This record gives sequence, structure tokens and C-alpha cells, in this order.
Amino acid sequence: MKRVVAVIGASGDRRKYGNKAVRAFLRQGYDVRPVNPTVESVEGLATYSSITDIPDPIDMVTIYVKPEIGIELLDGIAAKHPAEFWVNPGAESPALLERAEALGLQPILACSIMGAGESPSEF
Repeated sequence: MKRVVAVIGASGDRRKYGNKAVRAFLRQGYDVRPVNPTVESVEGLATYSSITDIPDPIDMVTIYVKPEIGIELLDGIAAKHPAEFWVNPGAESPALLERAEALGLQPILACSIMGAGESPSEF
């Protein structure tokens, strides 16, 4: 069964990392759930307004939003109980990391595109 990844901050702009992540995970065979309340689709996939709108279990969450936005999303992320929670460069802050850990999330501070075995420069 394919692993399900929620990409929070997925973007229709192919230059943005939120879009590159969607493409990288698709290329690696993941079942991708783009999350962005302001666009209808990313790379042909329907987006979800919130992670809590995703009906199925999620194996991995990766965030590509500013820390002040990300911290507001942590309760919803924690409610989905992902096995992996990736906080990409630029999405981290001491407050976000502290709150994530308090909610039982174990943040992985690294580029999830690289973690998937891809290079952002390839996209």
C-alpha cells in the first residue's frame, strides 16, 4: 500500500518548494494529499483546505508554510497522528518546535524532498 503524505503549503507555482514537494513525492510513488485553502488543485490533484479535511490516515506530514502559520496548524496535524512530521527549512521556529513536541509530534528538521530521495534542483 502506498504511503500517504500531506503537503501543507502545496502550491500551484512550480518554482515554489510546496509544489516541488508534491512532484517529488508523486515521482517516488507516494499518495499525495496537497493542503492549501486558497487553490483548488496542485499538479492535477484536488487540494484540501485543512489537514483535518483529509478523510484517510496520513503517514507523513511535511510543512512548507511560515512558522507563524504552521504553529496554528499543529493541533490539526497532531490529531492525524502522522508517523513522520517534517519541518522544512524556513518553516521552523523555536515556538513551533516547542508546541509540536508538547503535542507529541517529533519534528524532523530537514528538507522532505531530500528525505524522499529527490533533489529540489531537479524540479
